[in-house]
Amino acid sequence: MTSFPEADSKDCIELLEQSIPFLDSLSEEMKINYVQPDYFKNIVIPLSAYLLNLPQKKEPYFIGLSGGQGSGKTTLSDFVQLVLSAVSKKSVTGFSIDDIYKSPGEREKQSREIHPLCKVRGVPGTHDVQMGLKVLESLCNASEETLTPIPSFSKPLDRHKPKEDWKVFLGRPDFIFFDGWCAGARPISEKEWKPPMNDLEKEEDPNGVWSKWSNKELAGDYQDLFRRFDLLLMIKVPGIEYVYKSRWLQEQTLEKTLKDPELRDKIMTKEEVYRFVMHYERLTHYILEEMPSFSDMVLERDEEFNFSIIKTP
Repeated sequence: MTSFPEADSKDCIELLEQSIPFLDSLSEEMKINYVQPDYFKNIVIPLSAYLLNLPQKKEPYFIGLSGGQGSGKTTLSDFVQLVLSAVSKKSVTGFSIDDIYKSPGEREKQSREIHPLCKVRGVPGTHDVQMGLKVLESLCNASEETLTPIPSFSKPLDRHKPKEDWKVFLGRPDFIFFDGWCAGARPISEKEWKPPMNDLEKEEDPNGVWSKWSNKELAGDYQDLFRRFDLLLMIKVPGIEYVYKSRWLQEQTLEKTLKDPELRDKIMTKEEVYRFVMHYERLTHYILEEMPSFSDMVLERDEEFNFSIIKTP
């Protein structure tokens, strides 16, 4: 593969100058005020330049971005997609693991048949992975006239948006981006299984029925999807406490961008956010410990949203 470019290289400087108006506009639109001054120069642009220099191939490059809730993976994906499409005129699309959730009815059924916690979306087992694989297959095998609907999920309303509101992609893209808090994750070995890790597990899953079910689900068709990645990028935060704080910041940012009163009423309180993140804690610990070793790229992020590249292909 091509080498990772330096931020001060001629190509990166030119790409940055062309991209800044688009990136600043998107930052304002997304109400993002925590981006550090060198984030575009040192992270977004070198990553974009790296992807632009990959060898051409018939099928799209499938890029996976992994990181805990609020780590910045979706924001990074959006910025890089913007550079590739608006500035470099590449054909780009993407979706999130959040966009392929199972319906509330499906999760309700799981909660009756398996464990009450299966009703809460987020952990492996609560996604329609086959939906994601079908979208991927459609995009990879598309002709110039193929129309591929890209699923879209409303987290505040906990349901998919009407299909007529989904974006429809025309043709075969050059790049497909997929972000998810557990994208690329591998199941936890039974030898490394730990007792309940937080209040949620102690109170509602003391015997590990739900957490072991989720881990088994991760070992299934999630791996079929993750094996398709051409590149897996991980954003590594210092620890689980940063995931809690970042997810709360994410909820506050979401509140600023929502105009629909019905959606704004669904915004969680800080206590609700922290309880929600407990569902993810077990696998998050494992991801932070294990995923850097098999990710193609690793970005490290501190509490102040300073990013550094610590591993490149």
